Amino acid sequence: MNRLQFESSPYLLQHAHNPVDWYPWSEEAFERARTEQKPVLVSIGYSTCHWCHVMERESFENPDVAAFMNENFINIKVDREERPDVDAIYMEACQLLTGSGGWPLNCFLTPTARPFYAGTYFPPRPAFNRPSWLQLLQHLARIWDTQREVAIEQSEKLLGNIRRNDGVFIQPPPSAPNFDAAAVFARIRDQFDFAEGGFGGAPKFPSTMTLHWLLHWHYVSGNTEALSHAVFSLEKMMRGGIYDQIGGGFARYATDRAWLIPHFEKMLYDNALLVKVLAEAVKSPALTAGQVNEFTAVIHQTLAYIEREMTDPDGGFFAAQDADSEGEEGKFYVWSKAEIASVLGEDADLFCDFYGVSETGNWEGHNILWCEQSPAAFAGANNLEPGQLQKKLSDSAAKLLARRSQRVWPGLDHKILVGWNALMVSGYAAAYTATGKAAYRSAASKNLAYLERHFMQPDGSWKHSASQRFAFLEDYAWLIAAWLDVYQIDFNSRWLFLAEATTEYVLAHFYEEETGLFFFTDVDQTDILFRKKDIYDNATPSGNSTMAQNLQRLGILLDRRDWREIASRMLSAMRATVEKYPLSFARWGAALLTDAQNIHEIAVVGDNAIDKALEIQRGFLPNMVIAASREPSEQLPLLAGKPGAADALIYVCRDFTCRQPVVTLEEFRALVNS
Repeated sequence: MNRLQFESSPYLLQHAHNPVDWYPWSEEAFERARTEQKPVLVSIGYSTCHWCHVMERESFENPDVAAFMNENFINIKVDREERPDVDAIYMEACQLLTGSGGWPLNCFLTPTARPFYAGTYFPPRPAFNRPSWLQLLQHLARIWDTQREVAIEQSEKLLGNIRRNDGVFIQPPPSAPNFDAAAVFARIRDQFDFAEGGFGGAPKFPSTMTLHWLLHWHYVSGNTEALSHAVFSLEKMMRGGIYDQIGGGFARYATDRAWLIPHFEKMLYDNALLVKVLAEAVKSPALTAGQVNEFTAVIHQTLAYIEREMTDPDGGFFAAQDADSEGEEGKFYVWSKAEIASVLGEDADLFCDFYGVSETGNWEGHNILWCEQSPAAFAGANNLEPGQLQKKLSDSAAKLLARRSQRVWPGLDHKILVGWNALMVSGYAAAYTATGKAAYRSAASKNLAYLERHFMQPDGSWKHSASQRFAFLEDYAWLIAAWLDVYQIDFNSRWLFLAEATTEYVLAHFYEEETGLFFFTDVDQTDILFRKKDIYDNATPSGNSTMAQNLQRLGILLDRRDWREIASRMLSAMRATVEKYPLSFARWGAALLTDAQNIHEIAVVGDNAIDKALEIQRGFLPNMVIAASREPSEQLPLLAGKPGAADALIYVCRDFTCRQPVVTLEEFRALVNS
């Protein structure tokens, strides 16, 4: 047993029995490196990472390899989900050195934590145009012993480049006066996969924030191509192997262009973001009844999966499920035709036809379930009513889910991360506004209460996880957004005041006046080389783009013009970058669309104000904040001085200048569309 036995991270505990003398990220490890003048290996991964498992089995469990590592290096294991700040610095080093990145990430450092070499997976024997892991270790140990000055010089150059890159996308405002959303759409359109949906080729990720941007652009411009590609992409994912057709929930990405073959791990954040964009799509009046039914069914099935397999009884959401079980990727999820027939009997033929099941399979001799047709099209081709087909498929899926539950389960990463939980809360809130299912509102509120009990510290700051004292910018940003989203479904002003206090903390501890943006780490955190800024919208939205949206929304709800000005300055600094690289900055793009179009400030006051406010949100209105109360509230500026009525009045305002209030939803829609 090594030092990882004392950690709580499932990923670190997976390595606690390795013969490698692993340390967690700690001053103790670097102190030993300085004392012994040895280089440091930082090996970074996460518990559901397939190639991390492979490298562990091939190399880290090998006694001879471990002995060489222990003799020549100080070895540190890092869970990237617990320490995204550490991962961000050394991943950038890897990308600068090799042109690519990924996990496992293996980075070699001087005793002062400066990187001088990095790579990802290395095989046990030379392959894939790579040396073996042991060959690499021997080479770097020799460099350190005989040419140490070369390694140190390389580390200084590399660190300088990382520091410079941190501000490369922060630019002066463009000379053109307005955000060029049409040009952004054109650049995104250039990446459309018109045949299979999504963007580009394989591997293919959900790109949820870009899909949201397309929905938003359709709302603003009426561009039907934007809407159709967003809907088409979601349909292809929902019907593909990336979606768990039996148990619900989406895998992290597809390894092929057609969404058939997933990388089977399931991440909490992907499912949170996909539920949210599906809920937004459901609200579009352009969808057919069949599309609405299909999208809504996937929302329900995905959230049933989250409740069944990813929720702590006390209300927290777990981080991830592994791709592997019994040492094989995807084994838990795939089927043979014979096994399906044994479970379903006479219903097997219909099920197999719908999900493309064959004797030979579609992946390594097995079947990944997917649908080549919509349920409506398949029902029509088979002389079935859509409801009849859905009942047959649901009954069959329930039987197969019961059978699958008897298999050896993939590993569960039971970490509870504040930021990822907050993303799931926003997903639940969006699902509630789209479907009206009260259990979704309850789940969102329960989780926020759970987070407050377990992760809020006495001084008002937050922890990132049970073992990580400092929360990161993304934790705060996503949590503030979750409070705002839940406020807009239950109208409990306490959420707004928590959001206000937390925003004040973030401005005091993360904001940099010089650039107008936020650092990723708290000013009081001192155990990393330097403070980076988080600006990319990748698999998850960046903390900075989310804070820009938060400041836009809170600036109106709480009448904080200073916060709206900070948001505008942030957007100005990023506008040129967003216009040039919109796929990498899609949440920034959404905030810029909102800024360009202005926000509808909606106040609903009267006896049935909450019901009416919720009904307003059943439609897609992306550039909106809404407050509701039975009576005017002097505590909330948007509700102050606005009389109500038995049949609640709806006020539509811009910059706190309100038009004549209306009563009916038809009148409201006419106002916001005028």
